[in-house]
Amino acid sequence: MKMKRISKPSSLALLIALGLTLGTSSVFGAFERTPAPEDARAYIITPENGATVPQTFVVRFGLAGMGVAPAGADLPKTGHHHLLVDMDGLPPLDQPIGADILHFGGGQTETQLTLPPGEHTLQIILGDKNHIPHDPPIVSERITVTVE
Repeated sequence: MKMKRISKPSSLALLIALGLTLGTSSVFGAFERTPAPEDARAYIITPENGATVPQTFVVRFGLAGMGVAPAGADLPKTGHHHLLVDMDGLPPLDQPIGADILHFGGGQTETQLTLPPGEHTLQIILGDKNHIPHDPPIVSERITVTVE
């Protein structure tokens, strides 16, 4: 699989994409959440928790009990990854995942990430076809890496 350097999408591009995929939600308030299988779990394959990594490194996403599908794909028991970098807590669980989080709506299962030197946290949250966290949310453990 060819790896690409991922950058944060512009807020306008994200709003347009969300507008095209959100069909069953209210304009104000909570959105309908997709049920998650009981045994589903997300995890980070690499790097390992506590690893020391170069400024540019590969993050590989794992998912068990579900399948990966692009945003907008209306397939049962599927979702796509979102990567939280240096975030305290989770995004709102009843709203589309925001532009401050890296989206992998094409169904990608890895990315090349560039971070400044220092300690950083990484965590995955799965989004449904509309970028909304599942119910219950499918979230990986938060890991810490040290960037050289």
